[in-house]
Formats: sequence, structure tokens, C-alpha cells
Amino acid sequence: MKWLLLIVGILALTVALAALAGAMTPARHHATRRARFRVAPEALYAVLAGPPDWRTGVKSFGVLPEENGRKRWWEEDSHRQKIAYELVEDRPPERMVVRIADRGLPFGGIWTFEIHPAPAGGAELRIQEDGEIYNVIFRFMARFFFGYTASIEGYLRDLGAKFGEQVAIEG
Repeated sequence: MKWLLLIVGILALTVALAALAGAMTPARHHATRRARFRVAPEALYAVLAGPPDWRTGVKSFGVLPEENGRKRWWEEDSHRQKIAYELVEDRPPERMVVRIADRGLPFGGIWTFEIHPAPAGGAELRIQEDGEIYNVIFRFMARFFFGYTASIEGYLRDLGAKFGEQVAIEG
């Protein structure tokens, strides 16, 4: 019985320390990554603006009714969590800004996609995430285990796979 109480106590202390560290970490973060692709900016934009069926983390998706004249959709991830998004700004083929539209999630934020012609041909995509993590345990995990750029880097790798190329991700 003493061992069980000791184990429960250690687990409770670990969670409390993680929550404390998360509470001391800022809720907002900023992350940016970029990669070059061997396709024209228009082709790159068309994939970004189209269905997300090329992304490994998206298991299903659908269209939602527009709200305030903004295009909206949902994506379901591998954990069966559905997240609604809205298109905040759209300037094909050079810029797109997407915001998480769900208010009840433990996180939120805006992703800005900027596409530029690459000097040697093709296109360069820069993704900027201005995120917020409200849950202190999630904030701790993001800061100390996953990193703020993990989602962006996965996105860029999936995009490279869509075009059949390896991408070099830069800061």
C-alpha cells in the first residue's frame, strides 16, 4: 500500500510541476519556417487552397457555411478531433491567412502562408504561426517536448511529399 501511495504522490507532483512550468510559460508564441519547392507559385498555392487530403494528419475534412463572408471548413485529425478553420485573407498566389475558428479548444491561432518565386525557379513557402495555448499542461508539452515548429515542419514535409520531393526546412 505504501508503494501505491508513493507512486500516486510522485505522479501528482509531476503533474503539478508540469502545470506550474506551463503557467510560467507565455500563452502566446510565434514560429516561422520556410522551404523551397520545384513547382510554380500558382501550383503551390492551388494545393494549399484546395482540399487537405495530402496532409498525413488529416483523416477527413468538410466545408462549413461561410461566416461574415469568410470561407470556412473543418478538419479531423488522427485523434478524431475536429477543428474548424476560416480563411481570413486570400491573395492568390502569394498570401493566405488561416485562423482556427473554434473558440472552445485549448489552443488557437493564425497561420500565415507567404509564397514567393524562388531565385533558381520554383517557389518558396514561408509559414508563420502566431499561436496561443490556453491549457497549462498543453503549454508545457508544446514548449518542452514538441516544440512550437513541429506542426509547421510536418506540414512542409507533407507538402514536399505531395510534390514528390524532399524539402530542406529553414528557420
